[in-house]
Amino acid sequence: MTLYDVDLPTAEEIDIPALKEKYKQERDRRMTKAGQDQYVKPVDEFSYTYEGDPYTPTTPRSPVKKDLDVVVLGGGWSGILSGVLLRQEGLNDFCIIDHAGDFGGVWYWNRYPGLQCDNDAYCYLPMLEETGFMPSKKFTEGYEIREYAQSICKKFDLYEKALFHTMINSLKWDAESSRWIVKTKQGDELRGRHIIMANGLLNIPKLAGIPGIGEFKGHMFHTARWDYDYTGGSEKNPVLDKLKDKRVALVGTGATAVQLVPYLGKYSKDFYVLQRTPSCVDTRRNSETDPEWAASLKPGWQAERRANFHRGANERYQPGEPDMIVDIWTEVNRRLSDEFNEKDYYPDMEGYAAERDVMDFRVMERLRRRVDAIVQDKETAEKLKPYYRYQCKRPTSNDNYYDTFNRPNVHLIDVSETQGVERLTEKGFIANGQEYEVDCIIFASGYEVTSDLDRRWGFDEFVGRDGVSIYDRWNGGYATLHGIMTTNFPNAYFIGYFQGGLNSTLTYNFEEQSRHIVHIIKETKARGAASVEPTAEAQAAYVQHFRDTEVDRTEWIRECTPSYFNNEGKPDVDENGNEKYRFYLGEVYGPGWDAFIKMLEDWRNDGDLKGLELK
Repeated sequence: MTLYDVDLPTAEEIDIPALKEKYKQERDRRMTKAGQDQYVKPVDEFSYTYEGDPYTPTTPRSPVKKDLDVVVLGGGWSGILSGVLLRQEGLNDFCIIDHAGDFGGVWYWNRYPGLQCDNDAYCYLPMLEETGFMPSKKFTEGYEIREYAQSICKKFDLYEKALFHTMINSLKWDAESSRWIVKTKQGDELRGRHIIMANGLLNIPKLAGIPGIGEFKGHMFHTARWDYDYTGGSEKNPVLDKLKDKRVALVGTGATAVQLVPYLGKYSKDFYVLQRTPSCVDTRRNSETDPEWAASLKPGWQAERRANFHRGANERYQPGEPDMIVDIWTEVNRRLSDEFNEKDYYPDMEGYAAERDVMDFRVMERLRRRVDAIVQDKETAEKLKPYYRYQCKRPTSNDNYYDTFNRPNVHLIDVSETQGVERLTEKGFIANGQEYEVDCIIFASGYEVTSDLDRRWGFDEFVGRDGVSIYDRWNGGYATLHGIMTTNFPNAYFIGYFQGGLNSTLTYNFEEQSRHIVHIIKETKARGAASVEPTAEAQAAYVQHFRDTEVDRTEWIRECTPSYFNNEGKPDVDENGNEKYRFYLGEVYGPGWDAFIKMLEDWRNDGDLKGLELK
């Protein structure tokens, strides 16, 4: 197969003003005032989508009550990397809590057929040089990622620090003892000097709040809790033979669905794909790791590759720099770089942005033409075409997704006009006024990524100094120092996208945030302090610096079709004009990742913990 299975159109071949209008129309007809309210919380009758663990039996235990230096909330990559760095710095009095039965986070819960890393595994998997591990493929299997994560935990003795099948319901700061009182549904009371919020971006599954969802009498589950007992097959052998006489509906066509659709289409008697907004799907071009290439790598190769990936996915290549990744994530900048190198012409930032804007439309048109080249039914092909800007929805790749819609048992049901499925019935679902009877409904509806914090985190209460709730404190927008600490919440550290830098490799973000957090914990302990907290002045100055330097992407994100990238299209200000949570990835350090990391490094090297108050 050639690098591109469909040619890139020239700028002259496409009508950009017309496409902009088309994009606006496609966005507007999908908009709903419901925002995140179109999803139901995974509680009460829907708690099975979150609380239950179909993979690891729960072992009864007595409640744990003890004091600790550090309590880490979450056993996914951010929690694992925090644990590793705590170990490396000799801070061994810690506990890692997770409601799963083992380490792995989203890679523990997600085990659906076809699950792979959907960007370059050589970048995504952390500590490859330190462990000597090499992924088996460029887009490696989900179970391999989980097993690798767990091997790191064994290497650094994190299992002896873990408390699994444990759900936190309360975090309260106790001023008298200068500790966080962490209470769980299992009756534990952990009194942590410090807490690290490593509970992840992909933590709580979203369940589409379709009217009548409680009426359906068939089988129903979320992709984050795959039911192989019902479908047949297994994670490593996804032959879904029990679906041969089943009518199956899949709600959602995002990154999960793109990997999953070929399997459900192959094995179901009848398969209905319920689509609000199509994904853009490029050729996968997956490949097994070449042993000779792996043996040729020099020390520092992963850092170099990550930096190259970041420039290709989110910034710009340096003149003459090759693309080490070569996939959908880097295509826009790669295409631009190829053309600039050919002309020996390298524009300034303003000129580059204008050229990139045009390339965005050209690449998206190529992807739409790819649909026409594969899908035989023209009406179906038109419904599958993505009409929005590149990265408005997570870019995906799969070699079998579009071909699946050529199967006679596969039916694409477009629900964009009604902003989703109209309702569920006892026997199935209603879409566009027609009832379809099915035996099983599977939700590929994602996670609470940009929801309000109480939905995203799931804690009944999170109360800091002077009785301040984090849900109230950040209701009008984030306010932090370095994106990891906030006033009124001493000894509390946040890993995620709040007000920090953005690297295209998610785990690299976690690693650098953990490094900064562990440094502060170590220095606080070394100085004999019981608590550490940003001063109001330092926090205000950081927020102002952040605002002054950030790149305003608000209008671009608002132009996108509804998704978790823009909080389902709901504005970031309420009806009174109060600023709500900034959009996911919408608040990023303007000078770039390298400048952000240098700022943190310089701050640590200064040695005086500037902007923090120790008590």
